Amino acid sequence: MHAKPKKSLGQNFLVDKNIRAKIVSACSFMPEDILFEVGSGRGELTLLFSTQVKKLFSVEIDSRLYDDLQVKLSSCSNCLLVKADILKINLAQFLAEQKVSKKIKIFGNIPYYISSPLIEYFINYRDLIDEIFITVQKEYAQRLVASAGSKAYGSLSCFAQYYLQAKPLFHISKNSFYPAPKVDSSFLSLKPRSKKNYLVCDEQLFFKIIRGAFNQRRKTLRNSLEDIVPQGVLEGFLKQAGLDKNIRPESLNLGEFAALSNYMKKMIKKG
Repeated sequence: MHAKPKKSLGQNFLVDKNIRAKIVSACSFMPEDILFEVGSGRGELTLLFSTQVKKLFSVEIDSRLYDDLQVKLSSCSNCLLVKADILKINLAQFLAEQKVSKKIKIFGNIPYYISSPLIEYFINYRDLIDEIFITVQKEYAQRLVASAGSKAYGSLSCFAQYYLQAKPLFHISKNSFYPAPKVDSSFLSLKPRSKKNYLVCDEQLFFKIIRGAFNQRRKTLRNSLEDIVPQGVLEGFLKQAGLDKNIRPESLNLGEFAALSNYMKKMIKKG
């Protein structure tokens, strides 16, 4: 008998076999791959993936599911099941203990409420990761991949795209899950950038400017950044960059935010 989903853990099990097959096909794992699965659930995808990769580490926090999975995966000699909260695992230490020396691939059909903490976790360990395949809310996916000028574009878009190449693979109907969530989902590929697209002199300042800009996105950039960037500095940057003095935050692309933070850093040094 299947364990019932726990609302407290945000569990929505993927029950559509066609979508499972579509996910397996989209991931295209190779026999030499090392796969790290976040949230094994009932293990249906775990079992499918185990036949494709060299080694599979699967993390599950739910004790009930973990006990069932131990039985299900007992014949999979290349699988290691770990009972833990993924956000509390030191991934570098774990992989070193398992004598993994190559970059891993990650798969996660995750609770929606940990999407942002988990993506930040992946970014922190990006040097160990080749590619991430993840299911998130459709609206959240749109924010991750949004371009400047769109309604979905914001600080999350900038943060994610600075470190990752985000690519939507396909959407998943809410009816493919049990229990059905209130919204549809998207399946994404997130690939850590081997080289950042923009030179940023001070990343802390860069992200402070981005957060400040989008905290009050209905205002002009001048008004939303008045407590962060001196008005003379911002006016000088906008004039040099050929940008409208009344430009709004969502109209600046990532490269322009990088240029603004570098310009401010240079002005501070001069001052």
